[in-house]
Amino acid sequence: MLDVISLLLVLTAVFAYLNHRYIKLPTTIGVMVIALLLSITLVGLEKLGLNGLREREEAFLRSIDFTQVMMQGMLSLLLFAGALHIKVNELSAYKWQISVLAIFGTIASALLVGFGTWYALSLVGITLPLPYCLLFGAIISPTDPISVLGILKSAKVPKSLEITIAGESLFNDGVGIVIFTLILEMVMMGNTPTIQDMVSLFIVEAVGGAVFGFVIGYIGYRMLKTIDNYQVEVLITLATVMGGYSLANELHISGPIAMVVVGLVIGNLGRTLAMSAKSRHHLDIFWELIDEILNAILFVLIGLEIVVTTFPEKSLSAALMIIPVTLLARFLSVGLPAAIWRDWFRLPPHSWAVLTCGGVRGGVSVALALSLPRSTEHDIIVMLTYSVVIFSIFGQGLTVGPIAKRVGQRNAAKSK
Repeated sequence: MLDVISLLLVLTAVFAYLNHRYIKLPTTIGVMVIALLLSITLVGLEKLGLNGLREREEAFLRSIDFTQVMMQGMLSLLLFAGALHIKVNELSAYKWQISVLAIFGTIASALLVGFGTWYALSLVGITLPLPYCLLFGAIISPTDPISVLGILKSAKVPKSLEITIAGESLFNDGVGIVIFTLILEMVMMGNTPTIQDMVSLFIVEAVGGAVFGFVIGYIGYRMLKTIDNYQVEVLITLATVMGGYSLANELHISGPIAMVVVGLVIGNLGRTLAMSAKSRHHLDIFWELIDEILNAILFVLIGLEIVVTTFPEKSLSAALMIIPVTLLARFLSVGLPAAIWRDWFRLPPHSWAVLTCGGVRGGVSVALALSLPRSTEHDIIVMLTYSVVIFSIFGQGLTVGPIAKRVGQRNAAKSK
């Protein structure tokens, strides 16, 4: 295991250096580009008769359980780091707007993508049963908070829009995972859950996760308040996140939602009321580094994993059909409501464009797809997920920043 971690760190460091030195894309996108190019090169060399290199990469990747690494390792740390600097008073001012987008927007997107996928695949001659299409909808609807928050740091969008997008992206992962769990149970057991079952599971997972996150976050805050030693304080936050996420999974409540709440509690109570300036400085540096390093490793893994992904017949045709379906679903479930009820959402003009384009998909979607039992349906869903994620990271990830800046500039000009 140590050899695997070492090799992954070396690859990530080399790719990050090459990107920073020559390509100069945002780090996550740049390292993924290089990883994809490496994977494609090895596939090309195999076609020329040089099999050894690709076989070694494939063996290396098969030794890594992507789902385990992402869902049981990285996700808790990344969500906590993302929530750590979000101010609760700003978030609470838009709590209803964020709740509507994170809950109803994610549910609507899952249904729209599911039915849209079922229809679109039938046009290209690929058969995927409707329950599996709905499962794909649940997989692809959560957005990647890490990519979104990184883009918002440099885009200088209006504050109301920044808070809304950040809040939605942090909470819709947990909602999406709950929907995924429900549909997967229906597919595996052959049973259709009742509305009461679905509401009950959602309350236990989502509300239970939020309450649990507040409790362990508050315990962590009280511990931080009684000491002034930055090494111990950083260690307490790390233990709270990793131990809390594992315990949440054991209790069958939403670990992602719990970690977001822990981040909000520590970030607002712990940083301001329980830490000295020196401790805050070291805490911020530590979690910023964790965020950057894990984020880079995650996108390297996404780029490399394409080597072990099975692409069924007509994959290109299917991808070309499904990518517009996911974009349209994002617009209908999030962008359009924000445009129609803009006054209620309290967002500046043209915010719908940023909300739509800001729905970048990432590691959570890939991890959920790879966690499905091996089958023909698994291969189709993984292929569709990879197609959407790669397009999303490149297409939306590189365009949402300029779009957000343009919206910000237009609104700044109007306000003068």
